[in-house]
Amino acid sequence: MQNIPSVDLRDFLSDDPKRKQKFVNEIGKAFEDIGFVALKGHFLDDQLVEELYSEIRDFFALPLATKDSYEIPGIGGQRGYVSFGKEHAKGRKEGDLKEFWHFGQYVDADSKYASEYPENVTVKELPRFNVVGKEAYEMLEKTGIYVLRALALHLGLDEFYFDAFAKEGNSILRPIHYPPITQEPENAIRAAAHGDINLITLLMGAQGRGLQVQNHNGEWIDAIAQPDELVINVGDMLSRHTNNKLKSTIHQVVNPPRELWGTSRYSIPFFMHPVSDMPLDCLENCTDAAHPKKYEDITAGDFLYERLVDLGLIKK
Repeated sequence: MQNIPSVDLRDFLSDDPKRKQKFVNEIGKAFEDIGFVALKGHFLDDQLVEELYSEIRDFFALPLATKDSYEIPGIGGQRGYVSFGKEHAKGRKEGDLKEFWHFGQYVDADSKYASEYPENVTVKELPRFNVVGKEAYEMLEKTGIYVLRALALHLGLDEFYFDAFAKEGNSILRPIHYPPITQEPENAIRAAAHGDINLITLLMGAQGRGLQVQNHNGEWIDAIAQPDELVINVGDMLSRHTNNKLKSTIHQVVNPPRELWGTSRYSIPFFMHPVSDMPLDCLENCTDAAHPKKYEDITAGDFLYERLVDLGLIKK
């Protein structure tokens, strides 16, 4: 049994209004109740998934000195390599037991956001790495835009409300490597309890135990997807914009049982961010006398900066 609801994007994409509404209802309820779903029918085909995993395994297997050459100073880890233990959860000092790579948004040179986004970093040793990464980025972004259209309808907004904010948004594709654990970790786990910063996160690689979600009773439950599913969750930006109507759920990646310490884990989240000038003000139709406005007005760009400082990726 899965502990999180499963939905099928093909319902939303169908020409049948009842199937489309079924998807809107199911994902809306799930995101109000627990903030997580497993999604079938997305735009990543098996061959692309297989090739992406192959490329990222090859990258993380490169010598440390080679990987370190792709860690770019001064950009808060927004592109390229971020070394083991550098990122920590908000409010924690211990670094997470992971290393990762960042692919960022691809915009035309004349885009108003071109000057905001650092260039993507090309890995010279792996000729297919950046090609495959870009293709996966675009398919995950396409999937995310349709999910946001369903959520817009659930919230009583125009179906395409989020499109202008999500297209050219500051989204990040993050292949993560959790290396084998070689000694007893001191108060550190693979990814400490946290909420995501962004609008929604689309996660590849939740087929095995490790990812846990905290329900409303404070209990940790395993979030395990089927091989053909992505796990999708609400981030803090969307929760804030909807005045907590849609829940940004705390989650973590726990260390495996000791007998599996010698194994690596790979996961690939796509953090879907809006453009920096999107106002995250609480939506009027998510506030009323029973649900007063919980948050001050702020733009997505300012909110992101605050959180990157909290995570230790930007020094004030």
